[in-house]
Amino acid sequence: MTQDREAGAGESRGHCRLVGIPVQEGAGRRGCDMGPSAYRAAEIVEVLGELGWTVEDLGNLGPDTAPLVMHDNPALKNLPAIVAWTRSIASAAYGASADAFPIFMGGDHSLSAGTLSGLSRRAREVARPLFVLWLDAHADFHALDTTTSGNLHGVPVAYAVGIPGFEGVYPQNEEPLPAERICMLGTRSVDPAERAALRNAGVTIWDMRSIDERGIVACVRDFLARVSAGNGLLHVSLDVDFLDPDIAPGVGTTVPGGITFREAHLVMELLHESRLVTSLDLAELNPYLDDRGRTARLMVDLVASLMGRQIL
Repeated sequence: MTQDREAGAGESRGHCRLVGIPVQEGAGRRGCDMGPSAYRAAEIVEVLGELGWTVEDLGNLGPDTAPLVMHDNPALKNLPAIVAWTRSIASAAYGASADAFPIFMGGDHSLSAGTLSGLSRRAREVARPLFVLWLDAHADFHALDTTTSGNLHGVPVAYAVGIPGFEGVYPQNEEPLPAERICMLGTRSVDPAERAALRNAGVTIWDMRSIDERGIVACVRDFLARVSAGNGLLHVSLDVDFLDPDIAPGVGTTVPGGITFREAHLVMELLHESRLVTSLDLAELNPYLDDRGRTARLMVDLVASLMGRQIL
């Protein structure tokens, strides 16, 4: 799906803020902290500028001071660090979303605990509901007491919707996100505890079988229709492992059978045409595992499709 990089040049599309979030403590492998630099090296600033966006790169975020927090689950890894990151990211997401389109360049997917918290606060202030499209092979719906790996990139959606057990450990979630406003697309790896929690939660899940049977366009448009009907703000959280590892090897949580190159671009183009997306996460890029920047370039190309690049 080769597209004209100059498409949209000269147009004024709006203001975009980039926030680098070099968090890696939530993942099982090191390397995600290099993600923001890889996106910049893949020319995300230049690509957005050529599409007509005014780009403000806010640089890389750092965590707050790590608090003294504990939990009964001995498997949990780097809990104080992730709590510190979540507090910092929530504040940054709230600030960056003021009159701009923020792109949060991670970093592992634990970052979304902070982005969803900060964006929910912003949505409350503008009196519009926040919806979330979760593009990920995983549900990331573990509570703190159900994760067996202890990797805290597996809990952000559960935290965002207010699943019990985060109180007194994570920052207070002042604006829990109704599960009915979340759509997971491309899901293909769900742990038993997550499956049980999701069964009656109200999250819309289009797994790979659903996509194969219904087609990815129908799945995406169903959710976009709900966002539009609700006059919602739409946050897209894009994990590298949403994509098939044959085209996106630079991630530590590869799951075979993922979204193809053509399907991924189609999803981004549908999102652009909807004019509903107001913010974006880019999660789990691990340049250490990548093939000479191949995954980073693909992710930037997908951002370009979302932000207005078209064939004609």
